[in-house]
Amino acid sequence: MEALLAAEEESIKEINEHDLVEALVVAVNDNEAIVNIKGNKNDVPIAKYELAEPAPESAKDIVKVDDVIEVLVVSKGGENGLVVSKVKADRLASWKELDGIVEKAEPVDAEITQVVKGGLVARVMGVRAFIPASQVDLHYVKELDGYVGQTVKALPLELDIRKQRLVLSRRQVLEAEREANRAKVFENIHEGDVVEGTVKRLVDYGAFIDIGGVDGLAHISDLSWSRVKKPADVLQEGQVLQVKVKNIDPEAGRISLSVKETMPDPWLEKAEKYTEGSIISGTIIKLTDFGAFMEIEPGFDGLIPMGELATKRINRADEAVELNQQVNVKILHIDMKRKRISLSITKANNAEAAE
Repeated sequence: MEALLAAEEESIKEINEHDLVEALVVAVNDNEAIVNIKGNKNDVPIAKYELAEPAPESAKDIVKVDDVIEVLVVSKGGENGLVVSKVKADRLASWKELDGIVEKAEPVDAEITQVVKGGLVARVMGVRAFIPASQVDLHYVKELDGYVGQTVKALPLELDIRKQRLVLSRRQVLEAEREANRAKVFENIHEGDVVEGTVKRLVDYGAFIDIGGVDGLAHISDLSWSRVKKPADVLQEGQVLQVKVKNIDPEAGRISLSVKETMPDPWLEKAEKYTEGSIISGTIIKLTDFGAFMEIEPGFDGLIPMGELATKRINRADEAVELNQQVNVKILHIDMKRKRISLSITKANNAEAAE
């Protein structure tokens, strides 16, 4: 008898904590399953929450009598000799299945389950994974709650099966997609093309506009034909609009865009109403060292050079005209390319005198 007890005791010692062992289900009720493990003198209960994750309503939903299952030895000792868990065994099996996943460098499906300090918790093939906040998106995201419940593609960065640690990066997947889109866009787009874009971000000096997955910059001077103080005065984030491709630099990865060049130039539309040689009237709105500017109509003016302000020689424009003065001028030249109009008071006066 002593020899049998010694042999049984020895077989129990062969089972160690963290071992995976086979267990025969000998009984099942709603709350637990009773299993027999070779080398353990007592049958061992497994609570339903240690049979499956999430816990089932009944242990009978997971196992039945005579099933052989693999369990993990959580600890030794106690009333039944062992404490075991099928959930932890399944989890460990999943971790082992992930072995080599980092070396493969292939994206995996990650179901976001929780926001924690420093990032997101996700589940990949049944195991817990972590996505640092810096690896969630292309740009830093302050509020991460919107990701909970989503399933995203993420690249495994680090795997430690012993510590059951898996770190993922969604950002690297997005960067790879962005580079693929960038290459495709640069291959198919040309200067002068008019394409559809979405305003992604407004900055003091312009707007970044997404054209097929690549952001191009529309400088503030290219947002409107009229003077723009702030991009937000004429555009809003999320707005979909037509843009013209002004310049492409594939090596630097830059695209310059123009919003205003997709719309008629109001200056040209106004200029078409006037002809060289005609006499018109307007208001002096600005005096300079080289002449005076006259408003022909709101937002549309022309320059009267110093030599065309008066018949006599003058050193300053205010010797011939003053601000807000109404004057008659003759249109000397309309430069549609440079968008300039040259005017003359002296030639208008000569024409009136000749009549």
